[in-house]
Amino acid sequence: MAKVVNLREYGILASQVIYNASPARLYEDALAFDGDQITSTGALATRSAEKTGRSPRDKRIVRNPESERDVWWGPVNMEIKPESFRASRRRAVEYLSGQPRVYVVDGFAGWDPRYRIKVRVVCSRPYHALFMHNMLIRPSAQELQQFGQPDYVVFNAGAHPADPSTPQVNSQTNVSLDFETGEFVILGTQYAGEMKKGVFTIMHYLMPKRGVLSMHCSANEGQAGDVTLFFGLSGTGKTTLSADPRRQLIGDDEHCWSDHGIFNIEGGCYAKCIHLSPENEPEIFQAIRFGTVLENTVHDPLTREVDFSNSSLTENTRAAYPIEFIQNAKLPCVGGHPDNIILLTCDAFGVLPPVSRLTPEQAMYHFINGYTAKVAGTEVGITEPQATFSACFGAAFLVWHPTRYAEMLAERMRRHASRAWLVNTGWTGGAYGVGRRMKLAHTRAIIDAIHDGSLAEAPTTEDAVFGLHVPLACAGCPSELLLPENAWDDRRAYDETATRLARLFHDNFAQYADQASDEIRSAGPTVCVTS
Repeated sequence: MAKVVNLREYGILASQVIYNASPARLYEDALAFDGDQITSTGALATRSAEKTGRSPRDKRIVRNPESERDVWWGPVNMEIKPESFRASRRRAVEYLSGQPRVYVVDGFAGWDPRYRIKVRVVCSRPYHALFMHNMLIRPSAQELQQFGQPDYVVFNAGAHPADPSTPQVNSQTNVSLDFETGEFVILGTQYAGEMKKGVFTIMHYLMPKRGVLSMHCSANEGQAGDVTLFFGLSGTGKTTLSADPRRQLIGDDEHCWSDHGIFNIEGGCYAKCIHLSPENEPEIFQAIRFGTVLENTVHDPLTREVDFSNSSLTENTRAAYPIEFIQNAKLPCVGGHPDNIILLTCDAFGVLPPVSRLTPEQAMYHFINGYTAKVAGTEVGITEPQATFSACFGAAFLVWHPTRYAEMLAERMRRHASRAWLVNTGWTGGAYGVGRRMKLAHTRAIIDAIHDGSLAEAPTTEDAVFGLHVPLACAGCPSELLLPENAWDDRRAYDETATRLARLFHDNFAQYADQASDEIRSAGPTVCVTS
């Protein structure tokens, strides 16, 4: 017998409540009521309306006495007063009460039962329910019957606008989280990623309170049980490099590191699929089948074949699928303590080495900075490389101050003798427009050398600008690429560019320096970077 959930306790008076529906049922409703379509491989193609990405400027956290000292207040975590949150919640509840169908999805966040939380999603679009069916960890039939009260409830009324006249609500979009009541409200955006990242933000708050490090990274495991973490912002290769047919995928985006090892937070993957091809990313390509949500992609109306190169709706086209759709996924999605931690950057300035070995202090410094670079042409007005910094490679989801996460990372690295590496998947021989992009084959060779242990044994030299320990030899990677200054034709131009980037690092780190230790502050660029 199907379980019945009473939403009246939340004030939702819906006429029809559909609880933890199967993908097939959600497909039927998506086609009948939402105008969605099935692609040639069986995926559900849908659109998120006007918003095709997250709305970080509309994210708010309720300022309450119980949690306010824990929160890193500022442009990442902007406050909303309890009464304003309640007004938004009422607006969402009223909207959901008026819908002909309301979908409820109960699931877990966190594969380790010792730390997982129970999450309930209440929404009105079937694609949103299927998305969270994929992204949360799916309970067994017995777990579902014994689910009980959730720890957090997501009220997704994204098709209904927020009220900009509400204090601290500055637009028709409002994404608000209350740690004390355990409630998360979405108004004015139908982009499904808001739900996923809302749960991630919750875990970023709860886990450090329990002595567990929450991380924006992918993870895989070798045949010997060795675990590697991959940190990196969009475009650095985090998903591509962690999808290795010789290693099992633990997860592609969100993990925690406890005293028992690491565990994936999610039950699925939310992969970018712009320019997706079976040659470059076969695992992801093969995962796009029945049960997968394709968000904002374009397909042929007759053949229903998806044109993954079409960005007419957005560059941020996405595929959401259960992690078991990846052939070499490790289930359950847990692993031991990481042997290697890889910080990925796409340096469009062309001055960082293809690979560097980091001390724990250097790892903390680069982790806090979270550097990559945009190239000319990626956004209007960008005509030369532009440095981008995101603390802990995921500032938008942090709750505590970045140094809290960095110190936890360094402590675990020391305790478990984890090695840290900085890998540049960007440019060499010059900045963007002059130099050339690192070949994927060379980067894969570097990752292989990290995994087989040979790179840890290679002799190193210290980079004069950043103080990084640069290996002098790596099988499968030309030696002339390992020292970036040797790959440039103009040594003076290299020195000037390296100094410029060092200054950008220094200026960015200044906002965290007052809460960083002397060891972290001294792990940055060794050149004089004062104006």
